[in-house]
Amino acid sequence: MPNNRRKRNTSDEPKVGDGGADCNDTNKKRSIANKLTFSDAAIQDTHLLMNGDDDEVQVEPQQTQVDGSKTSKSQWTAHHSDRAGDIDVSPQQHLLLWVEDQSGTWWKHCSSPGYPEYKFRSHFQMGWKTFDMICDVLGSAIAKEDTPRRPAIPVRQRVAVCVWRLATGESLRAVSDRFGLSLSTCQKIVLEVCAAICQRLMPHFIRWPDQATDFKSSFQAISGLPNVVGAIYTTHLPIIKPKSHNSSYYNRGWSARNEKPSFTTTLQGVVDPNGIFTNVCIGWPGAMHDDEVLIRSELQQHVGNGMMVVGGSSYPLMDWLLVPYTHQNLTKEQQVFTEKVMKLRRIAVDAFARLKGRWMFLQKRAEMKTSELPSVIGACCVLHNICEMKGEEMGSGLQCDVIDVETVPEYPVHSASASKARDKIAHNLFHSELDGANF
Repeated sequence: MPNNRRKRNTSDEPKVGDGGADCNDTNKKRSIANKLTFSDAAIQDTHLLMNGDDDEVQVEPQQTQVDGSKTSKSQWTAHHSDRAGDIDVSPQQHLLLWVEDQSGTWWKHCSSPGYPEYKFRSHFQMGWKTFDMICDVLGSAIAKEDTPRRPAIPVRQRVAVCVWRLATGESLRAVSDRFGLSLSTCQKIVLEVCAAICQRLMPHFIRWPDQATDFKSSFQAISGLPNVVGAIYTTHLPIIKPKSHNSSYYNRGWSARNEKPSFTTTLQGVVDPNGIFTNVCIGWPGAMHDDEVLIRSELQQHVGNGMMVVGGSSYPLMDWLLVPYTHQNLTKEQQVFTEKVMKLRRIAVDAFARLKGRWMFLQKRAEMKTSELPSVIGACCVLHNICEMKGEEMGSGLQCDVIDVETVPEYPVHSASASKARDKIAHNLFHSELDGANF
């Protein structure tokens, strides 16, 4: 009797955790699976290491034949019976079991003691010392307990999954393959770790200054403007079209520039002289202008006691917010003032450029619910601050250009007192520079 062995075609085979297989193929495979029987030896050689939730599965690549011999990764066979189309496999017949390689060997190698520091930093945008600090702080919040059925995914691997996803912007499928975890597991880990970062680390690493004396001195040394404690900027981040309220996230400026419908969410941030975030407001819909986001943020609750913030022309002039002059035919005083304000605004723009360059997830369309975005974006801001404070240098070529469509505030000047105060500052700034000039 001829040996009619048939190889299984793995090119269209869904990966572990993938729910995108064709319905016909799925039914066919289910029918085949119902007719297959194999020995205890084959089952024992198929190691399924469960971790975390029910869908957290790590599969070690051990393709074993019933007789104990090894076979290739992409192969299994079954004998046909005499009846065409039927499959009849007995335990005595040779059965090759196919298992996909999801062992996570890349992370095992990457986390080994001998792995070079510079390579680890290029992957995760931080060195081992900074990475371990984050793991120590988040440990109790994200750790899972082992069960009799499976060991939990370690804290370090959980943090690595999240940081890698944010640093590279890789798809969940690519992250799944790299770390040997299912798609749903990777998604859960990213959201859980980001939430823990916002809960445990954000209060310590994104803080509004109490007195900000040092900030005032640094900003004044750069620009000559007094009492400035921060520079503000608002950027837009691309997202997929939301299932609900999508018109609120439709960005007209981006759509016109990209010549296709574009949807965004916003990130407003205030930075100190070193480009470290001291305040963030995340997640307002992309259809809102910068001044609308500002009014809805809690920033106004922090300013006071002579504190000033500088911003671009997309913000209104307020008693605590300095913006450049925008009308035609500026005087010398107004020109000098505008140049100084824009110089400080550049500090905020550069900080956002490093944020987006270091965490490439922010450059790509976020494929997640709008309710999940704030914690993920917030985690990127926290990690940005940690890297800046710890002196973690960015890789060459990572910094990106920040290009946002300028908006015009509905009310450019909020009060007459703010206008008079700006004129006074412009006058004093101009004449203080003349006093120090040599003719």
